[in-house]
Amino acid sequence: MVIFLASVIMYLLLVWSGGSIPLNEVVIAIALGGIITYACRSWSPGLYRMTALRPDRWFKLLAFIFGPFLWGMTKANFDVAYRVITGKINPGIVRVQTSLKNAYAMTMLANSITLTPGTLTVDVDQESGTYYIHWINIKNVEPSGKDVYGSFEDWAKKVVEE
Repeated sequence: MVIFLASVIMYLLLVWSGGSIPLNEVVIAIALGGIITYACRSWSPGLYRMTALRPDRWFKLLAFIFGPFLWGMTKANFDVAYRVITGKINPGIVRVQTSLKNAYAMTMLANSITLTPGTLTVDVDQESGTYYIHWINIKNVEPSGKDVYGSFEDWAKKVVEE
């Protein structure tokens, strides 16, 4: 229902020129809304769950963004700048195992890793929870998650899975 209403309203806003909207445009909007809703039926049914609208999840997400993520990004920027200036890099791809099971939590962690300078999520094996991460300075061939991305996994659990 959300996709249908959003599609109809968006179409009507696009064709609206300040005056009244002709009846044929309303009919087209309803038809397109139905087609888009039908085409999107295979999307994850959990996408529009009411739990995603819980305010405590939004506060946890904001706390993560302006807390540990901002701090991790700041530290990573200085580390990358130091490595660029000095040339002391040891790049490579490492494998890290996580305990995340939820696809949204796994996506949040992968995006947080990729947005942090010096790291890039190359691949994720969703079944096993394994991440393949390109890291600018490998200190350990078999690093733990804390070595690569700090507390991001814990925050992904707090925001999405709890």
